[in-house]
Amino acid sequence: MTTLLRIWKTTDVRNSLLFILGMLVVFRLTAHVPVPGIDASAFTNIFQGNQFLGLLNVFSGGTLENFSVVAMGVMPYITSSIIFQLLGMILPSVEEMQKEEQGRQKLNQWTRLATVPLALVQGYGLILLLSQKGQFFTSAGLETMVFAIISLTTGTMFLMWIGELISEKNVGNGISIIILAGILAGLPTTLSQSLAVFDRSQLVTLILFAVASVVTVVSIVVMHEAQRDIPVQYARQVQGGRFSGAVSSHIPLRLNMSGVIPIIFAISIILFPTVLSQFFLNAKTDILRTAANWTLQFFQNQIVYGVSYFVLVFFFSYFYTAVIFHPDRVAENIQKQGGFIPGIRPGKPTAEYLGWIVNRILLVGATFLAVVAILPIVVQQLTGNAALSLGGTRILITVAVIVESVKQIQAQLTMREYDM
Repeated sequence: MTTLLRIWKTTDVRNSLLFILGMLVVFRLTAHVPVPGIDASAFTNIFQGNQFLGLLNVFSGGTLENFSVVAMGVMPYITSSIIFQLLGMILPSVEEMQKEEQGRQKLNQWTRLATVPLALVQGYGLILLLSQKGQFFTSAGLETMVFAIISLTTGTMFLMWIGELISEKNVGNGISIIILAGILAGLPTTLSQSLAVFDRSQLVTLILFAVASVVTVVSIVVMHEAQRDIPVQYARQVQGGRFSGAVSSHIPLRLNMSGVIPIIFAISIILFPTVLSQFFLNAKTDILRTAANWTLQFFQNQIVYGVSYFVLVFFFSYFYTAVIFHPDRVAENIQKQGGFIPGIRPGKPTAEYLGWIVNRILLVGATFLAVVAILPIVVQQLTGNAALSLGGTRILITVAVIVESVKQIQAQLTMREYDM
């Protein structure tokens, strides 16, 4: 309560939060504007009970289930951001740009521009994917298809703009907050659908499900905040003509350094062969047509889908950590500042030690993240009820976004206290 009062009394923070709330209201209103030419009832029948589409709905911010003009959410923008992050590993020139403020601004502009063609391609692929599950357009034709793709692309660019406006308020990442808003907006519907399938004879099952949900939430919070502190000792230094004593510090290594990025990567990889197969379903060559049909049937199998999803999330947890964490650079910075890890020689031995520690904690973090990702599939297979699921990915995103936003708000409040 005290923190809420401080937020309300701090004009800048209060105005920022009210602005974000207004932007989220606009987002939710837009999420109910359907793409022209859509048969809502037909699309609802296609969407219900499909775990894969439900997962895509999470990252669209809850807008896919209505097939609104913002049905793709911010996924094309996220894909564009990932591409430029990976280019930093391949091209030295891009890596240098990432280190400078002016270079980062130029990369951000390139990311926005690349979002447009990606949105066009993903919009076309999404329509083809959904069309294989049933007809949901009121009228078929090229004009309807083109208009739908343009509407989806425009909606994505609109959400990207809102997300950047939110990010400028320094109370959290705008894109993540948009996804969180979609998850929270769909929570009442999810709960009502889950509870509707129960009767009095299933009271024990309902209680066990509620307990499992609480345990899942607590586990995700604990694992998200878990970190390994590596002690660092800095030698005596001369400051202002005087010797300062040795300083002890630490390097915090988070158990889950990559956040939900591995899940996003995994979704993109799983989606790619499915979307690609749409282009060859009506091919004149028998081999291509057979391969396309086999690919679609292969990924529609829930066991195959779950195992593939688990493996990809686990793999990309290591891959993305290698992108963002460089033990050799950390070891070099420690050595330049006159520091060392007790018992470890500076330089290459320090880098090897940090790499060894990261690989050990990543084994736990990557496994946990992969289990959370496939949790809804496992629960549905065990219970046989599609309405009953533990949305591990949803909880993970919710925890990550809320924790990060709270930390930034507290930092702003602390900064203004010092200014006073």
